[in-house]
Amino acid sequence: MAWRVVEHGDRRWSVTIAAERRANSAVWNLVFSFRCTSTGRQSFWVTYPLSSASKAALFAQAEQLSNDTLTAFLSQHLD
Repeated sequence: MAWRVVEHGDRRWSVTIAAERRANSAVWNLVFSFRCTSTGRQSFWVTYPLSSASKAALFAQAEQLSNDTLTAFLSQHLD
């Protein structure tokens, strides 16, 4: 199930979030999964520059991100 759905150009993208904590680290990093629902079915994972010691706090911060912010972040990784 998608957390959010954004549009970039003529393509629709399902966005899912996850928290990743690397070995020997106390902080959680926010990670997005972008999956194109249009032709081509392109998908990729990318770390967003947001971290927290609390996974719940990280997800709460992610909720504050606008769809425009997500679309701009997606655009950076497609170009």
